[in-house]
Amino acid sequence: MRLIRGLANLKQLAQQADSPLASGCVATIGNFDGVHIGHQTILQQVKEKAASLGLPSVVMVFEPQPREFFQGDQAPPRLMSFRQKFEALTAAGVDYVLCLNFNGRFRRLTSQAFIEEVLVDGLGVRHLVVGDDFRFGCDRTGDFMLLRETGRIRGFTVENTRTVTLDGERVSSTRIRECLNVNRLEEAETLLGHPYRIRGTVVYGRQLGREIGAPTANIRLKRMAPLQGVYVVSGTLDDGSVYDGVANIGLRPTVDGKQPALEVHLFDFTGTLYGRHIEVVFRHGLREEIRFASVDALKQQIAKDFESGRKWIAEHGSARATS
Repeated sequence: MRLIRGLANLKQLAQQADSPLASGCVATIGNFDGVHIGHQTILQQVKEKAASLGLPSVVMVFEPQPREFFQGDQAPPRLMSFRQKFEALTAAGVDYVLCLNFNGRFRRLTSQAFIEEVLVDGLGVRHLVVGDDFRFGCDRTGDFMLLRETGRIRGFTVENTRTVTLDGERVSSTRIRECLNVNRLEEAETLLGHPYRIRGTVVYGRQLGREIGAPTANIRLKRMAPLQGVYVVSGTLDDGSVYDGVANIGLRPTVDGKQPALEVHLFDFTGTLYGRHIEVVFRHGLREEIRFASVDALKQQIAKDFESGRKWIAEHGSARATS
């Protein structure tokens, strides 16, 4: 799969005589945050149409996501990083991901300019799969009907996305965030199609954990995660080794933390993790993140968390046994 970054690169690609998009494409547009089972159905819909027309499939996403551009820190937390999203779309079998920078200039594009510059001139779209509630262009003036009307003139067709429901409710990124927020991890896993996980690089922290006998791998987060608290986790390192552990995710109020962080203690691990990549899977919620009166009180609670974590793993199985 190929990543196309930015409108300028898309236009440059479209001008090439041997462009893989020379005959057009089948495309879809959205945040695809989580690439959950609802998204998977849309992707299958796109791939089926692309195969029938003999055209490449394209997923268009935005960085930052539109709500992040408009709402900043008040925007809903992401379910996955862009890198994780790209990897998930690759695994789903998409041919191209077009990532457009959602900035002031892009925000001012009229709906008609978006159709002409991006869909027609850039992608040469032949078939578009979007929800019938999709809005686009400056002040969200463009809609599904405008796409269909313009498509009839400009030579592309538009199809509504298939909706996936579970227990009578539509599968959505919002629903998954709500599940994670109240520790319904099993439901979130069902909706995602896999356990909720965060991937990152281990960085140097304050090394307080080491000082109090509970060394942690620190992963700096760009923004708040959809869940906060202390969890039983498994950690998969870049060499494929898997460890059980306990993690704290949030702002670390006892040590006046201001930057969101994920701190992971891997049971029975010895060695150095700085600079290594780790994927953390959240298996069970232990407690909320709270502020303790002292570091000693925090130390005592961490010991209890480790004991609770090991007990849960003994009852439910080690992640190392299934790796």
